[in-house]
Order: sequence, then C-alpha cells, then structure tokens
Amino acid sequence: MIRLFATGGTIDVDHIAPDNSYCFERSFLPEMLVQARCQTAVEVQTLFLKDSLHLTEEDRGRIVAVCRTCAEDRILISHGTDSMAETARALGASGIAKTIVLFGAAVPFIKTHSDALFNLGFALASVPHLPAGVYVAMNGRIFRWDNVRKNRETGFFETLT
Repeated sequence: MIRLFATGGTIDVDHIAPDNSYCFERSFLPEMLVQARCQTAVEVQTLFLKDSLHLTEEDRGRIVAVCRTCAEDRILISHGTDSMAETARALGASGIAKTIVLFGAAVPFIKTHSDALFNLGFALASVPHLPAGVYVAMNGRIFRWDNVRKNRETGFFETLT
C-alpha cells in the first residue's frame, strides 16, 4: 500500500480568483488515479489544499508528523512546486526511515496539456524502487532532498551542484 498525501499546489487548482490567488474545491488525485487506470493500492488523504507559497512551518511540521506516524513506508506527497524543495528539506532533515516522494504540476490537472498525470504516474512508479529517503520527482527526473531547487527562470527542477 502506498499513502498519498494531498497538500494542494497547482496540481489541484480548481480555478484562479480575480486577484490571481489559487482556489481549491477538492483534490483531483482520486480522479487522476482512476483516469490513469492505476492498479496499485493507493490510500489518498488530503491534509490541506494550499498554494505552496502560503505554507507555514506549522504546515510543514504537520506533513513531517503524518509521514512519521502513518503505517505505510512508501509515501507520495502532492505539493505546489514553488516551495516543494523546502518541504523536501524539512522531511529529509527529520530522518524518517521511509521512502517519501514529492511531486506536483506546472499546469493544473483540469487544464489542457497538464503535466499532472505524467508527474503522478512517474512518482507512483518511482516510489517502490527508491531506497528510504526523501525525493522530488518532476518531469521525468528524480532529485534527492538535499540536492534540488526549482529554477524560477525555466520552471524546471534541477540539482544544486
């Protein structure tokens, strides 16, 4: 069984408000798993639905706590890309002896040409094969928690070194 925690981010954006803030109604992850015809046992749990720019240290602490206490040792976390590397560092520094993979999307699932299904599938396929540790899986690449950043100019993740 794989645990999938939803935390919001572009992947789950329902619409964008007139002030350009992200709006969330629900997580689309269960629908995405059905659409992808996923045959892997996945338990989805929504922690919160937030723009990752608005995540607090308390939110990150909650993510760390649920990862530490859940029964599963293979965990996926959907997350906004703007602060995904920061959450990965918080999880990595916590020393949890489980395999944790964060993923997200640059384009909301509900939009045409979204990368959401690809990134979900890539993360889901990766988590059983990775050793214990914290990773970011985006756009067909896997990064360790202590060697990743989002390049704001390109919109892609890259290694620090």
